Amino acid sequence: MFLGSYCGGCGNGNQSCRIARCSLAHGGIEYCYECGSYPCEQYRHIDEYDSFITHQRQKSDLERAQRIGIERYHLEQREKMRILSDLLAHYNDGRRKNFFCVAVNLLELPDLQEAMTRIQSDSRLPSLPVKEQCRYVAAVFQEIADRRSITLKLRKKKPLTNH
Repeated sequence: MFLGSYCGGCGNGNQSCRIARCSLAHGGIEYCYECGSYPCEQYRHIDEYDSFITHQRQKSDLERAQRIGIERYHLEQREKMRILSDLLAHYNDGRRKNFFCVAVNLLELPDLQEAMTRIQSDSRLPSLPVKEQCRYVAAVFQEIADRRSITLKLRKKKPLTNH
């Protein structure tokens, strides 16, 4: 949401956002881990499925921000945003946006940096047709994800079954 310039940020009065409403109800805290009720009921099943973004790292990202400090965490996230912007600007053939968004979200920054170094140092890449460039770049991310046992796709909510 932030990358697309839609998000005003938690605690800044964005009443349409469930997270922001919760923040305001708890005194305007900026991060969920600052709340005395964290982890609360909202986090009970958060990792089980995704919506239009992946939720797989939501709890671990909050724990990381708490552990390394919010400034360092923000620096890492800004670098991830820079990498995502570069991928979307240069290697999105109209079919890779979701893949790259999920990859940048789920892979650690050193893995992303490794992928970008490999991509940028491959002298064959500029001579390939655009679709092959995009396929190659996606394959680099997929190989790193496979090595880490990370699935680079959104998990849909399983429909309720009637008994």
